[in-house]
Amino acid sequence: MSTIPVEVRLGAAPHNREDAVRAAGALLAQAGHIHPAYVDSLWQRENAANTFLGEGLAIPHGMVEDKHLVLRTGLAVLQVPAGVRWGDDAKQARLVVAIAAASDEHLQVLRRLTRVMRDSALMQRLATTTDAQEIVRTLVADTPAGAAGDAAALEDFPLGRELSLNYPSGLHARPAGEWARVAGRFQARVHVRCGDTVADAKSVAALLSLGAGRGAQLRLSAQGADAAAAVATLSATIARLGDEESRQAELSAARQAQAQGLGRALGDWQPAARRTVTGIAASPGLVVGTLVHVGDTALEVEDRFASVAAEAAALDHALTTALAQLQQLAAEARTGGRQEQAAIFTAHQGLLQDADLLQAVSRSVVQQHGAAWAWRQAMAERVSAQRALADATLAARAADLQDVGERVLRHLLGRGQDTGSSQPAWPEDAILLADDISPSMAAQIDPARVRGFCTARGGPTAHTAILARALGLPAVVAAGPAVLPAGASGDAGTPSLAGTVAILDGYRGRLYVAPSEIALVEARAHIARLAQLQEEESRSRQQPATTTDGHTVEIAANVNRADQVARALEAGAEGVGLMRTEFLFLERNTVPDEEDQYQSYRAMVEALHGLPLVVRTLDIGGDKKVPHLDLPVEENPFLGVRGARLALRRDDLLVPQLRALYRAARHGPLQVMFPMISTVEEVRTLRARMEAVRAELNAPAVPVGIMIEVPSAALLADRLAAHVDFFSIGTNDLTQYTLAVDRQHPELAGMADSLHPAVLRLVERTVAGARRHGRWVGVCGGLAGEPLGAALLVGLGVDELSMSSSDVGTVKALLRRHSLAELQDLARRALDVDTADEVRALGAALRSAGA
Repeated sequence: MSTIPVEVRLGAAPHNREDAVRAAGALLAQAGHIHPAYVDSLWQRENAANTFLGEGLAIPHGMVEDKHLVLRTGLAVLQVPAGVRWGDDAKQARLVVAIAAASDEHLQVLRRLTRVMRDSALMQRLATTTDAQEIVRTLVADTPAGAAGDAAALEDFPLGRELSLNYPSGLHARPAGEWARVAGRFQARVHVRCGDTVADAKSVAALLSLGAGRGAQLRLSAQGADAAAAVATLSATIARLGDEESRQAELSAARQAQAQGLGRALGDWQPAARRTVTGIAASPGLVVGTLVHVGDTALEVEDRFASVAAEAAALDHALTTALAQLQQLAAEARTGGRQEQAAIFTAHQGLLQDADLLQAVSRSVVQQHGAAWAWRQAMAERVSAQRALADATLAARAADLQDVGERVLRHLLGRGQDTGSSQPAWPEDAILLADDISPSMAAQIDPARVRGFCTARGGPTAHTAILARALGLPAVVAAGPAVLPAGASGDAGTPSLAGTVAILDGYRGRLYVAPSEIALVEARAHIARLAQLQEEESRSRQQPATTTDGHTVEIAANVNRADQVARALEAGAEGVGLMRTEFLFLERNTVPDEEDQYQSYRAMVEALHGLPLVVRTLDIGGDKKVPHLDLPVEENPFLGVRGARLALRRDDLLVPQLRALYRAARHGPLQVMFPMISTVEEVRTLRARMEAVRAELNAPAVPVGIMIEVPSAALLADRLAAHVDFFSIGTNDLTQYTLAVDRQHPELAGMADSLHPAVLRLVERTVAGARRHGRWVGVCGGLAGEPLGAALLVGLGVDELSMSSSDVGTVKALLRRHSLAELQDLARRALDVDTADEVRALGAALRSAGA
């Protein structure tokens, strides 16, 4: 944009608000931006509506009818370090920015101001700086990267990194919110490129507009003092979330496979009904209930403008209140164990804090549109753009934007306590029919009264489906307008189905409306049979992984928080084989102290009720960065100070963690494991540190193990085993270091195959070394949760496998179908081939033999 002249007066001390407004106006008049009479117009506007925006910022501007008195666009900044009382309350203005607007050139500055006023530290600096040019630079700098309408103009910065997006459902609201939160911790400008589009990494809306689907090639780049740290940290966050997204997708697939297995019990049953509606199966289950139409209450919005200050205050109150509601909903969901639902409401919080959206609304308000109207317009544009994305999964995320937008809009209209849906007295067996089920509506659903739901829109990966599975309710989505009442779908529609008995089949994606009496009898018989099958399957998951010739392998789960333990045990896990403590550090902006860590470890111990727990000490470095630890940027972090190497250099991190672990061990069995061990000397030093802490606390000894993640540790296994109680092999890192492949490299990541014979040979070497001293060996890497990988590891002599909860049942069932002799023969043959593909071919032969 062209540079707008800015006049600045530093160190002013006006007597009152009028004095400040007139002083700022005088600066504009002296510089030739306005006719002197416009100063009176500035004060007249101030009397009509307070122009205080917040954070010490006021923006006096004249009456619309006096615009002819503006000679040319310009700004005047009156800096008041001590502050001046602004209005009847205690608000203090420290920067008074008077605006003379001959055209719309100043809007870029106003957009800049909306960003600046959200940075308290920057506002404090501008209010006290002795450098007028610092204020000028701040106001006339280019619009922040990612601002609405300017995305196409953004460019990459020289410092950057390329990566491939491995999110099964592409980049959607939840990870985008986390990206923006992480990027926002840095002063540097951070950009993300996908194809020809570049977005501001600090803007959720801009990130979603990338339309980045699975496999998309991205480039992260940054510019600023902490640019390198920003790129490294965001890259690590993207990778970490990718693992979580993949695991969530695997869990979903496992549930779907389970559902399909149960659904096969229905055979080709086709109940007789007056009408059959077919959609997409989104959440499994079979229920009989009464149909109920639900829908969002229409919100009528008129464009009513009072003043910039009044509209800004209304918007701020609506945003603050909506944000508090979402925080409460997320907390309630977490307390109730509904982690997926909690994650959705957390993502909605990120959408409310999106700078681009707020800038667009602020621009409309300054143009004298009402806040409610401006909010609806800005949201409608974003919802429309999201729905237009080619990727169906990403397009479905428009429902999130719509939902969070209407939440704020209800507050702007004074209807904040409305749920957003009409909820008459539903029957106790309600099957909900809707255009879509928003997260806000889902939060109001009582599973004791609602049997399931069927929607006209949506998809199996949309949040409607996620919420249905989280609530344990069968759901059918994308059933079309047939489920909506007349007129609701924009056409003639169908007669209301409300009050009609129906059968909802979440296995096959069908709704049977007004079934016959015989069909209802058949449905109830099928429901009873399905319940029996689920109970049998549950009992099977709890059976040990004992081979046909009597060899038992311990199967544990990788779990990071106590609230995840119940699900792991229900899935059949026999303990926790890996608790990653770095998540205590990654999920906050400060280092957790000893007490915080103790409470987390104790909660995990108590949740397991005496079952085994292996806790890995802090594993930071490489692909895991924690900005608040102030670690130096390394040329090659995977070969640098990470894991145990960091612990040995930072007693401030190691000692509080060890103290917390020893204290927690008093409440139940707990084993400690150190990551990234490469030498015997490291183990000796760490054990000495442990003993010093134990003696200081007079605590009982705990078993100590190490991760085998680098070739040197595998080759030294027989020497290391003399100093520890167990080994746990991290196949992900062991593969990376053995094959010299960066798992995040966009071109080479496919080479990082844990089934490679070189990796399997190091596993064999590790087991042999452990046996010399009678130590047990576990595996907690991704290979443990793969059926073929699990079979090979057991054949190589591994004693314990720890994996994602969703993999436990499958792996246990596979091992029960084979003898140890079979698995040992498979492993011997795998060690004698050249490639991972040949190993997989052996696995195919195993499957054909019954696996």
